[in-house]
Amino acid sequence: MKKTRFGIIVAVTLALTCIVPTNLLAESKAEKQEDIQKMAQQTLQQLYQAQPLAKAAIEKAAGYAVFSDMGFKILFGGSGTGQGVVVDNQTKQKTYMKMVELQAGLGFGISKFRNVFVFRTKAAMDSFINSGWQFGGQATAGAKTADSGGAMQGAVSVDNDIYMYQLTEKGLNVSVTVTGAKYYKDDSLN
Repeated sequence: MKKTRFGIIVAVTLALTCIVPTNLLAESKAEKQEDIQKMAQQTLQQLYQAQPLAKAAIEKAAGYAVFSDMGFKILFGGSGTGQGVVVDNQTKQKTYMKMVELQAGLGFGISKFRNVFVFRTKAAMDSFINSGWQFGGQATAGAKTADSGGAMQGAVSVDNDIYMYQLTEKGLNVSVTVTGAKYYKDDSLN
C-alpha cells in the first residue's frame, strides 16, 4: 500500500512537471523582480521624504541597493531574511540579491526594516555584488553626516565607500543596528 501511494505521488509529480509550461516559471520570475522593484521604489520615496538630501547622494553615487528585511527573535537567538536589488547608476543594470542574518542574545519580537546602501565607487558596488558581503558581529552606530558635506546625513558608513540608511515603519532610523548579515546574488532572479 505504501509503495502504491509513493508511486502515485512520483507519477503525479512527474506529470505536473511535464505539463507546467516553462513560460509560467518566467512569469513568476518577472513578477518577483517586479515586486522587488516596487518595494525598492517605495523605500526610496520613504527615504527621500525623511531625508531629502539622500536623493542627490544616491543619484551621484556609482549605485545603490535596497533590501527589505523581516526578522524575529525568540529568547536566545533570532534570524531574518530579505531580498533586494542593486542598481548600477551608470548602466541601469539591476542585480537581484538575497540576505540572511543571525542574531544572538536575549529578546522576543518581530522586526521589519529596509536598508538602502549607497556605493560611492563602482569597485565597492562590484565587490558587494560579486563577492557577497557580510557584517560580522553586531554593532550599533549613530547616524552621522559624512565628510561630503550634508549629502549623506542620516547614513552610516558600514564599509569603505559604502553608506547605509535604515528605515523602519516609523521612518529613518537614527541608530542603525547591524547584525551578522550576509548578502549574496539570487541566482533564481538574475
